[in-house]
Amino acid sequence: MRIALVLLWLLRWLPQPVVASLGRGLGSLLFRWGRRKVTLINLAKCMPEKSEAERVALGRNVFRNLARATFEMGHLWYAPVDEAMKRVKVVDRHYMDEWVGKAPVIMLAPHFVGLDFGGARTSYDYPQVFSMYSTQKSKVFDRALRRARQRWNNAELVTRQQGLRPVLKALKQNKLFYYLPDMDFGARDAVFADFFGVQTATVTALSRLCEITGAKVVPAITRQTETGYELRYYPAWDNFPSDDPLADANRMNAFIEARIREMPDQYFWVHKRFKTRPEGEASFYG
Repeated sequence: MRIALVLLWLLRWLPQPVVASLGRGLGSLLFRWGRRKVTLINLAKCMPEKSEAERVALGRNVFRNLARATFEMGHLWYAPVDEAMKRVKVVDRHYMDEWVGKAPVIMLAPHFVGLDFGGARTSYDYPQVFSMYSTQKSKVFDRALRRARQRWNNAELVTRQQGLRPVLKALKQNKLFYYLPDMDFGARDAVFADFFGVQTATVTALSRLCEITGAKVVPAITRQTETGYELRYYPAWDNFPSDDPLADANRMNAFIEARIREMPDQYFWVHKRFKTRPEGEASFYG
């Protein structure tokens, strides 16, 4: 792991086009041996209208974009803060500024390849931002990850092992939560909501957090561009939450699906999004 971190530090000194090219090249190779099967199963379930050849090409680009983003983390983690942030453009920031200091805000940030860059930019622009992360098995990498994510105004980090209590406390203080909602954590505290026409285990935490704290949901979507990343904010959701957790989960998934269709090769298709199935239904992944 130390070797990987040294590599990231070295990549920080190379020009961005070179790092991007190296990352895309590695991604093409990893597509042969990485989570190719999982990625193609996900794409087949979500985009059956595409031919197999189209899904293979799309899957390969997912790996290329993901590897590029990983290589560009060297610049994000180790370049001077102001220099690193020059590569992350912000669009429609006024949708966030409208609520900062007036109400707690949950920034809905789905798993696109640029999410770490968007998260860094939110922390850079708003010292009140906090986020949740999973403790890493490697203590070396865990320390490096925490250090990197706290470069931006010493952002507060909550581990998943701590649960939602510290999240509720922070939101009640009108802080801003950079929230990644689209992972499969099992059936507990989840409903089976529609996602690309597939019944998908979807946590209902967003509804519950908003109901308890009065938080506003402001989506924050990060796109990988030719020269860097673009963080775009969207208008705060009206009439959320409703009194129906399933309807809220469907609304959230529909928004995420719409953004994925705009840039399908930048979504994190490599994770087992459909791991948890309704009772009696066989696993998609074998």
